[in-house]
Amino acid sequence: MSALRDIILGTPVAALAEPYRLAAMNAPNTPPTTAMAAAQPGAAPASTGRMTTAEILARLVAFDTTSRNSNLKLIEFVRGYLDAQGVAYRVSTDEIKQKANIHAIVGPQAAGGVALSGHVDTVPVEGQAWSADPFTLRRDGGNLYARGACDMKGFVASCLAAVPDFQAKQLKRPLHLFISYDEETDFGGVERLVADLQESDLKPALCVVGEPSGMKPIIAHKGRLSLNVRVRGRPGHSSEPAKGVNAIHAAGEAIAWVAAEARRLAQEGPFAEAFDPPHTTIQVGTVQGGSILNIIPEHAEFSMEWRNVPNDDAERHLARLKAFVATAIEPAMHAVHPATGFSFEIINLMPRLALDPNHELATVVKQLTNSNSAGTVSYGTEGGYYQNAGIPTIICGPGYIAQAHQPDEFVAQSELDACDAFIRRLADRLLT
Repeated sequence: MSALRDIILGTPVAALAEPYRLAAMNAPNTPPTTAMAAAQPGAAPASTGRMTTAEILARLVAFDTTSRNSNLKLIEFVRGYLDAQGVAYRVSTDEIKQKANIHAIVGPQAAGGVALSGHVDTVPVEGQAWSADPFTLRRDGGNLYARGACDMKGFVASCLAAVPDFQAKQLKRPLHLFISYDEETDFGGVERLVADLQESDLKPALCVVGEPSGMKPIIAHKGRLSLNVRVRGRPGHSSEPAKGVNAIHAAGEAIAWVAAEARRLAQEGPFAEAFDPPHTTIQVGTVQGGSILNIIPEHAEFSMEWRNVPNDDAERHLARLKAFVATAIEPAMHAVHPATGFSFEIINLMPRLALDPNHELATVVKQLTNSNSAGTVSYGTEGGYYQNAGIPTIICGPGYIAQAHQPDEFVAQSELDACDAFIRRLADRLLT
């Protein structure tokens, strides 16, 4: 363990003063605790009294932080809580100042140490059959139900509940807490947070992302390239199809290619047997186009994605799609009118995660979770962004991915209890 302790010791920097704590924060000018008094579902305690993980989770889920919404009221709650505990933090925002990240540090105000990372945006509840209000935490037996309870406000609540214990330990090395926005959409929050780490020179040496993994260590996940494809046709009366270009037909040809490509990848690979499925996948998720039936559609668009195994490159698959469109679809469109065709907009290029299974972080997390091995998953996380920033990262958090994004999403109390114990043991092992 001596080598790992040397890595996470880091380089001390100046302590965080009040102006630093509010850097880049464009919330209301009222003090955090005052702002919280008016924010639902209630203010953080002004004293340093302890709150349990479940109590904090109840506060967090009460904020509707669906990715389309601002998360500033939740951030105000967290700021008030951290202020009450005397914890220093940085705040970074999106371009329009409606969403914010928090980077808090317990212990030495320094680079190095370990980060615990979680996002607080959630997927929508519309169209789902919930048994009760999705933004009110409900306990039924040993489970806690609410949107975001599993993915992943439960982990964030566990980290916040542990702050008083971290403070009492007089840590020799820093414990970083990352709270981010927009993980469920374009990963804009973590991109902004990583940029702020570079600006502040407060980069941790190691990171644990608390995505739901049943409290088992995950050392690798697939990458993801998500794409919007737009098709420009030429309108006309549907009785004269040769005089127009049907954008929906053109989009349909491309979508048919995607379906065939999905079958090809399943048969030919490349393969990575540790994943399920053990190959890169491709799918179309949404389609729009047309106006009324008797007009040749001028516009169509669809969104799609690749989820690539670590030994594959999603961008090469995008090049294959573009080549097919340019040679098999667009020539006939251009023969009618040169302004027709396809355009491609990359929504997000999420990096894959691949931690060396022999890395000491993997060894430590396996020991602390009583796991004999570390796994892989096909879903994506912010972990690849931290890895690309030079921070070895592992996934380990409460709950299971099958419970996330579902109506009546839940996390088991036993999972939160295991997480509470894990993060305290992690601090004892690496930071004291």
